[in-house]
Amino acid sequence: MGSPTDIDLLRELEPVAEANVNRHLSLAAEWMPHEYVPWSQGRDFDATPWEPEQSALSEVAQMAFEVNLLTEDNLPSYHREIAVAFGRDGAWGTWVGRWTAEEGRHAMAMRDYLLVTRSVDPVTLERDRMLQMQRGYDSGAKTPLEAMAYVSFQELATRISHRNTGRFTGEPFAEKLLTRVAADENLHMIFYRNLVAAALELAPDRMVPVIRDELVKFEMPGTGIRDFGRKARYIAQAGIYNLRTHHDDVVAPILRHWKIAEMEGLTDEAARAQGEIISFVAGLDALATRQEEKQQATEARRAARREASRPEQAATVPVG
Repeated sequence: MGSPTDIDLLRELEPVAEANVNRHLSLAAEWMPHEYVPWSQGRDFDATPWEPEQSALSEVAQMAFEVNLLTEDNLPSYHREIAVAFGRDGAWGTWVGRWTAEEGRHAMAMRDYLLVTRSVDPVTLERDRMLQMQRGYDSGAKTPLEAMAYVSFQELATRISHRNTGRFTGEPFAEKLLTRVAADENLHMIFYRNLVAAALELAPDRMVPVIRDELVKFEMPGTGIRDFGRKARYIAQAGIYNLRTHHDDVVAPILRHWKIAEMEGLTDEAARAQGEIISFVAGLDALATRQEEKQQATEARRAARREASRPEQAATVPVG
């Protein structure tokens, strides 16, 4: 559970957790996973085996959708992580249960969509699910404060990934479903973001170094997916989720909300962490720019090669 200081702070934050649970329940819309799946498109796989050309999604759209789904699949591990970090009693326990119930819909609806629309190879998808869930997810025994900081970034990153994947598919049912899932993730992010904001007010000197550490070593929980590195590169090149997305749509907005750069009166250690956060974000911005420039140069070279490989068109001579 972390140091006594963390436990004491978690107890102090319980009224804030309760207020935010109640806020969440007042805003969370009820939705039914079965209403987001085009069931009439379904066919038996024994009678009609799967073939790649049956998918309405491009190869990159399939990759992004599968990565998102396989990330959601590890819900049992995630539940264990937050139940250990926050406990199962009081407002924190209520949140753990509610969050788990809401998250359970995501993989359910996403898998149903992919199978009904024959958007992916069902055998490969199931084998990857088995591998991913057997590996599970281990956060490294985060303290409650570390968990709150990490999931603030992670929930927003997940929301952006779902939203952008839906748009990229160009398929109406997929976009509607992933937009709905992203709305859940956004409310989850707000819960954690608000709790971190409250923790910053109560113990800024404790929280700022925690935020620095979670920001600098941040990884999405899906990194254990088979062939994740290659898939992530294609997803980045397509603009679904890349360094620019991470900087502009995830890191910068959350840090602005917490007003990290504006904090004053910190201890030397916390002030040093504050400076390191600011430097890290500037470095991330520079890396994102270099990634963009590299991709633009690659695309320009490909375009030049395509242009050079075109056969010269014969001149037409007017007749008459």
